[in-house]
Amino acid sequence: MYSDKYYELQLKINPDMEDIISDICFEVFPCEGVVLAEEAYKDLEMVSSTEGTLRIFLTEKVNVKEILYQQRALLKSRGLSDNDLGSWEFTFVEKENEDWSKKWKEKWDITHVSDRITIVPDWLEYKPRREDEVVIRLEPGCAFGTGTHQTTQICMSAMEKYLKKGMTVADIGMGSGILSICAMKMGAKSAYGCDIDADVIDVAKENSKKNGTLCAFELGTADKINRTFDFVMANILHNVLNDIMKDLKKLMNENGVLVLSGILEEKSPIVLGAIERENLKIVETLHQDQWVGYVVTM
Repeated sequence: MYSDKYYELQLKINPDMEDIISDICFEVFPCEGVVLAEEAYKDLEMVSSTEGTLRIFLTEKVNVKEILYQQRALLKSRGLSDNDLGSWEFTFVEKENEDWSKKWKEKWDITHVSDRITIVPDWLEYKPRREDEVVIRLEPGCAFGTGTHQTTQICMSAMEKYLKKGMTVADIGMGSGILSICAMKMGAKSAYGCDIDADVIDVAKENSKKNGTLCAFELGTADKINRTFDFVMANILHNVLNDIMKDLKKLMNENGVLVLSGILEEKSPIVLGAIERENLKIVETLHQDQWVGYVVTM
């Protein structure tokens, strides 16, 4: 039902955490959109702000202070510091409705992740530039993993180099399903994804359908999977990677490849320790801005 009012939450964050905090907002608030305030956009990539203020558009009034307190405590319990998260100072105001959703869409454009991989907002027309181009259509903001974030692009870079046609793929913490979709378009035999957020399952399935790929998505965790794969990806917080590294190893075939991402450079020792603990071998270290990823084998 159309309302002539909406609510805008402005939240000061560390811009490095933009995707993670945006994802939380979609999960815990009656949220219709999130943008980084007062910013220009380039290739669908939000440019970091010196203030790092998220503008979060809500459809109803909620207890913002209590929800933010709970979510910040949860993130800190997972190994993130106050400095990692930013101040989380906020304002919450009621506003007259306007076509902000249209304005939000106008800020997004086509992302060329590489010469071969391109992400296209669902409402834009796009003609592939090359015959073997992998074009993925998504509606940015619907779930974590729009392809714009460095951690997602690290996984895609690893796929370009290490994913072979006919491989079976697992995507742990798949969010929007973008990595599984990309894998299928690059020639994977099958792609399975799981996530602990029930809300993203239908989103991922819709994205897979939209892209003409047959991916299997379900609510679940790595420790509940009882089969192995040729190529495993986990784009998750460093602390979670540390906790589930043993489970991720169990998902790998004897000659399997594991891609680990979602790791801030300063948190990398935690993940490196888990890699060493499980006697895994680092094949390549991938860097993008302040983020790092690892390609490992047994």
